[in-house]
Amino acid sequence: MADPAAPRREALQGGRPLSRRDALRATGAASLGLLVQGATNPASARAANPAPGTAGGAPLEGRITQSVARWCFEEIPLVPFCRGVADMGLIAMDLLTVEEWPVAHDHGLTVSCGDVAAGTIEDGLNEPRNHAGIIEAFERHIPHAARVSVPNVICFFGNRRGMDDGVGIENSIRCLRECAPIAESEDVTILVEALNSKPGGHVDYIGDHMDYALDIIRAVDSPRVKILYDIYHMQIMEGDIIRTLTAASPWIGHYHTGGVPGRAEIDDSQELNYPPIVRAIADTGFEGYMAHEFIPRSGDPLRSLREAVELCDV
Repeated sequence: MADPAAPRREALQGGRPLSRRDALRATGAASLGLLVQGATNPASARAANPAPGTAGGAPLEGRITQSVARWCFEEIPLVPFCRGVADMGLIAMDLLTVEEWPVAHDHGLTVSCGDVAAGTIEDGLNEPRNHAGIIEAFERHIPHAARVSVPNVICFFGNRRGMDDGVGIENSIRCLRECAPIAESEDVTILVEALNSKPGGHVDYIGDHMDYALDIIRAVDSPRVKILYDIYHMQIMEGDIIRTLTAASPWIGHYHTGGVPGRAEIDDSQELNYPPIVRAIADTGFEGYMAHEFIPRSGDPLRSLREAVELCDV
């Protein structure tokens, strides 16, 4: 089976898709060397970061529980990355494979959204031939997720390949209605992600607008099947972020961040203003996780993450 995380590696460099490995190599070998050194020198790693439970030395007091997508920082070995994440006040990490869950838990981190290989971005819910594999993955891994307190698992709508929206919607509803009882019995939520289908993104992805996603999730009508609203992707496809997420809040179970353009840091170099977005999410009464899913371009990826955490601690 193709690597289910591989299609997420869509950051642009010179107009072409960029692999996770290439993207993260741009963060700088010198910075990576220091981080790797921290893996064997805990005192050095701790000295480089604030005390546990803090971000930049101040306790996290915001209304949204923040997390971070592992793949964006993949070139930092998992153990020192877990240490750095915990030390800046984050309590969770996103998109870890089942084999990686124990490492996060050993560092006191919740796996806010688990990757259980329930299909892939290209081969998802819209195609009936994928349904048996998706259902089997959920049957096998959702009970384990419940046992180890992983609250969410991910799947995807799939590539269009000439399929009409109506057919894709009907097929996705049929599959998720079979998956929903599995999730409901274990109190684990299945998240289906809306993604952009423009060049540099996930070209041909069928679930590229919220109307498509909402038609499916509303019809399935399960408290344990919801949308993963990726702010980066939906800004590219349709914008109108605050109004959209507010109206769709009953059907959204998880959020991802990212700077537009280029999925870089969520700072003042890009077109999204995250503090009011975060406040709008909180105002809906959202109680789940918002995971940072940007590719750090500075020479210090953990500093970039810490600055994002501070920015969203509102």
